[in-house]
Amino acid sequence: MSSKKFFLRPAWLAVCIFIASLLFLGLASADPSEKPSPPTKRQIRQPRASGDIRIETLLNNKELQALGEKIFFDKTLSDPPGMACVTCHDQNAGWTGPDSAVNLAGSIYPGAVAARFGNRKPNSAAYATFAPALYAKMVEGEILFVGGNFWDGRATGNLLGNPAADQAQQPFLNPVEHNVKDGLELVRLVEKSHYAKEFVALCERLGLDTSLDDQSQARIKFGYIGLALAAFENSGKVNAFTSKYDAYLRGKVRLSPAERRGLKLFETKGKCADCHPSALGPRGELPLFTDFTYDNLGIPANPDNPWYRMDADINPAGKNWIDEGLGGFLKTQPQYAALVGANLGKHRVPTLRNIDKRPNPKFVRRYGHNGYFPDLESIIHFYNTRDTKPFIKGIGGLDTQGKWPKPEVAVNVNKEEMGNLKLTQKEEEDILTFLKTLSDGYEVK
Repeated sequence: MSSKKFFLRPAWLAVCIFIASLLFLGLASADPSEKPSPPTKRQIRQPRASGDIRIETLLNNKELQALGEKIFFDKTLSDPPGMACVTCHDQNAGWTGPDSAVNLAGSIYPGAVAARFGNRKPNSAAYATFAPALYAKMVEGEILFVGGNFWDGRATGNLLGNPAADQAQQPFLNPVEHNVKDGLELVRLVEKSHYAKEFVALCERLGLDTSLDDQSQARIKFGYIGLALAAFENSGKVNAFTSKYDAYLRGKVRLSPAERRGLKLFETKGKCADCHPSALGPRGELPLFTDFTYDNLGIPANPDNPWYRMDADINPAGKNWIDEGLGGFLKTQPQYAALVGANLGKHRVPTLRNIDKRPNPKFVRRYGHNGYFPDLESIIHFYNTRDTKPFIKGIGGLDTQGKWPKPEVAVNVNKEEMGNLKLTQKEEEDILTFLKTLSDGYEVK
């Protein structure tokens, strides 16, 4: 090494001083409460649909997605005609119920036969293809269920390889929804539609054996219909990942101070992220805001639920009907029947993506599996104060004494992650502000 002293030339000295000053200013102006910069766009990826490689291939097939879109919006696939999938799952309402008046009345939608109603609020059709097939796992000595579709998990994914595909078939044959006689009749309706040629061609390409008897062919074609609908739901038109929070994770925007505070509360004191994970996955996958598990939140029965008024041939229990959720479905499964008691009243954790998506500010959306809560403010306050005294006067859902009514199902109520969170009203408002960043359709300015 040379023994000569090293001297900076004036030009280099000026450059070094300038760089040092920029570093100092950058550090000094950083908000210490803000999370570290999110990963760059190259590190972000969308999750993969659940199922094996064949299911993934089918759900990403553009032709199958296009066919599924036509089926999704087809109002001839009901008896009487007039009901389509979009009737209860509209993009402008976050792929849930699009009728503000129905939502105001309880958010339980009528079927093709107008006097018939279901018993639960429509779940979102978006981000449903990522749910795994229903399975049980052991966690700290307790058997927990994960995956499936519908609030009670009855669309297991074990029939067509993905719960969204299994789910897509069932409303057609439900007498309180599309009211189609059977799968064979639905296939006939599709084969009379304006896209019949596309359907026939896709059936051939997907391997339909035309030497089978008509009933067997109809069963397979009915499966193709379910897969086509799931493929559409797996497309970028439905699983858009275009919320402000997605843009934040991609490094394109910054959250406001209130949104950052809400995110921090969501992940810490509010315990929301325990069931609605908000962080990127291990390979940079965008979060789905659900862990696909099941919980009894202690939600009261909804007295506005029209299901109580249905005829005995539809609702034999009448006013005495109790929504047993996952436990009610497990009763029908021999391998799980012994686990019914521990799962009564539990419903699947929904995604919070598009939780506040609405076509206009006055549009009404209700919350909870039975639509009990009239707005987001009330269900947030319920999470916070269910087991203590509500402190926001006039908040929706309280009884005449200003208290939360008793749970519809009093067993298995989650008391570890909600009920007495000790959030202030300002903290509740910050969480609400953050939830509003989860609506798709955000445009980066």
